[in-house]
Amino acid sequence: MCNMNDKLTSKMTWLQIALVVAFCFLAAFFCQHNDGLYQQTIYQVNQVQNGKATKMTDEFQNVDHYHNQRLFGTITNGKYAGHHLSIKNAYSDSHAMDHQYTKGQKLFITLHTQPKLHATVKDIKRDAPIAFLLAIAISLLFVILKLRGVTVISSILINTILFWVAVKLDHNNNGAAVIWIFSVLAVVFCFVTLLLVMGWSKKMLVTLSAVLCATAATILITLIVFGLTNERGIYYESMQYVTQLPKPLFIAEVLIGVLGAVMDEATDIVASLATLKQERPELSSMAIFKSGRAIGKSIMGPLINVLFFIFMAETLAMTLLYLKNGNTWHYSFSMNMSLGMTSSLISGIGIVLTVILSSAFAGLWIKGDER
Repeated sequence: MCNMNDKLTSKMTWLQIALVVAFCFLAAFFCQHNDGLYQQTIYQVNQVQNGKATKMTDEFQNVDHYHNQRLFGTITNGKYAGHHLSIKNAYSDSHAMDHQYTKGQKLFITLHTQPKLHATVKDIKRDAPIAFLLAIAISLLFVILKLRGVTVISSILINTILFWVAVKLDHNNNGAAVIWIFSVLAVVFCFVTLLLVMGWSKKMLVTLSAVLCATAATILITLIVFGLTNERGIYYESMQYVTQLPKPLFIAEVLIGVLGAVMDEATDIVASLATLKQERPELSSMAIFKSGRAIGKSIMGPLINVLFFIFMAETLAMTLLYLKNGNTWHYSFSMNMSLGMTSSLISGIGIVLTVILSSAFAGLWIKGDER
């Protein structure tokens, strides 16, 4: 590990590090001073006056404090640019549905002209820190992967556009064909990503076949189990803000989630087996299959745990809110964590199937001269 770190840092010259730092700060600086590019009205907070706190206790003995503050600042864009305004704001210590604003922040506001010009705050302008983090990610990709970083960034941009198109199609069809739309999207996602990352080769085709077969098999098993159990224990009520049928949308979510997990795993297994076959062409298909299973066993556990943490972590805040308001653990889990748990279990099935299919396809199709 030390040799790997030394090798990596030796390739990163001081000039590269300086360029990365400069690029990140320039991106953040540009977004901090791009108010004129927005159609929404932006407000610069110059001064804040905080009032006294009011203690509030609910029926479950949860204690919170509410604060009133007055913001003094200037509109920075649009018709009223340069106009000074005073805005009232209220926030709680929990910040569940509100924000505490501080000097120096920029806010999106809604202007009201009657009876006189005043405003209400909509949200915080967050593009500067987002641009800073994005610049760090892009810079590290270029520093570590060199020109291959272009293919990674390209795949992300293309997949983002494809995902937006799929969402628009689903919206225009009112969710009538959500599973078919995202099934086609999954195939295109997989093909584009693997083509850009691995190039057109037998390894790419083997990985593509393993990913698509594992994903399709996982969704098929899911639908069969749902049909046999009548979906007992699946609480779609947690998707309460969805304006279309929740079950097809949940299947589409699981489909995309499984695809990402199995693509990562299949790429690692097939690439490793291709290298092994290249170095030892005499290995039989069964030996390659067994090697693939061994590789899969080493990465299967951590990958399943990562997915479990991702699915469950996003429900933690709402689950705690349910518990703090007197709901039982069973009800809080059912209404918030059950779909996340189901998604992680389904993804686990896909990960196991991917180990078998990737190893089998690699053993059958990859030859010793495959590069």
